[in-house]
Amino acid sequence: MVRALLGSSILFLSATVLADDKVSTLINKVEPEVIKWRHHFHEFPELSNREFKTAEYIAEYLHSLNLEVTTGVAKTGVVAVLDSGKPGPVVALRADMDGLPVKEQNDLPFKSVQTAQFKGETVPVMHACGHDTHMAMLMGAAKVLAQMKDQLQGKVKFIFQPAEEGAPPGEKGGAEVMVAENVLKNPDVDVIFGLHISANADVGTVRYNSGGVMAAVDPFKIVIKGKQAHGAYPWKSVDPIVTAAQMVMSLQTIVSREIKVIDDAAVVTIGSIHGGNRSNIIPSEVELVGTIRTLNKTARELMYEAMPRKVKGIADSMGAEAELTLPLDYNYPITFNDPDLMAQMLPTIEATAGKENAIQAKPVTGAEDFSFFQEQVPGLYLWVGGKPKDVPESDSPAHHTPEFYVDDSGMKLGVKLLTNLTLDYMNQ
Repeated sequence: MVRALLGSSILFLSATVLADDKVSTLINKVEPEVIKWRHHFHEFPELSNREFKTAEYIAEYLHSLNLEVTTGVAKTGVVAVLDSGKPGPVVALRADMDGLPVKEQNDLPFKSVQTAQFKGETVPVMHACGHDTHMAMLMGAAKVLAQMKDQLQGKVKFIFQPAEEGAPPGEKGGAEVMVAENVLKNPDVDVIFGLHISANADVGTVRYNSGGVMAAVDPFKIVIKGKQAHGAYPWKSVDPIVTAAQMVMSLQTIVSREIKVIDDAAVVTIGSIHGGNRSNIIPSEVELVGTIRTLNKTARELMYEAMPRKVKGIADSMGAEAELTLPLDYNYPITFNDPDLMAQMLPTIEATAGKENAIQAKPVTGAEDFSFFQEQVPGLYLWVGGKPKDVPESDSPAHHTPEFYVDDSGMKLGVKLLTNLTLDYMNQ
């Protein structure tokens, strides 16, 4: 009995090694194309909900793989299905497509000099968050998986999503709209995987975590209404500026005094204050705009309860009126890596990157609308290193900046992760 089990294990390991050899061979062959695609996307970025040429480029390539391709999803999104012809799960793989209104400062052969219209103004456009690499990696995985169709069980759905950075004012977009348009249906998705390149993590590494990995984001606006008066006679006023100052400080105590910080994490940031126009006039109104970030449901629910209580309490104490709009115009849920799925796929992640290169990371208070997919089906969101190893992390530029840079060599691991996560999930 022991001998039989040992023999089965050897056969299984041999099959795994052979499959990995094939994946590696195919990825080595596709890597130059992945780099070419990334350079194209980087040189010709488009803003959220305006990814028209980007979508055409992607769709044309997916058609060449003989996939079932749908365009115009959530305005500019592209979805393709690879059907193995055999029963099995439906695995979705997602990449985001949009650039940002940032002027690139890098001296690259494929540097972006593109401009576009944003809020009625002409602005520069740059892939300053790595979405160019995300698209290229997913196209590479599509090619490899199409070439390994005979080893698939079920279907793969490739989702190229627009407007991850947020739709323009007055529009809707992104993953939330894709979900509303049933992108996870027909065929019904069982599980979804997504990657984000990191300019601050070494090439060849992958970072992961279980549970809440990126924060929910809830923008808000507070309008404080007082009574206008001459600045020399403040007792004749109901001062909305002083009220706003007390409100800003009081809101911070929700985190410092009401959130159990050893278990939960939360952020309240006021990013904009507007009120008044002269030094000697106390205005009648002040507007505050800010954001809330939370990493679990408990903290988020507490923030939603405490914000109106604090706002009303401070306003009442000052004799002012205050109107809170929460959420303001959009909000994202928590990016939540399903713990069971994380445990199931961690061996694949470690085998693909090498155990020493698979690093458990702490959650971050940035946000991702991949979370809308994870609300519907189990999903994992991972970070792939894009920083050259000879560059100290302190010298690597931040995301969303003109100097943002990731190295082409980081994409190879991303393609391999998307491929192996799909193959292993299907064959488990």
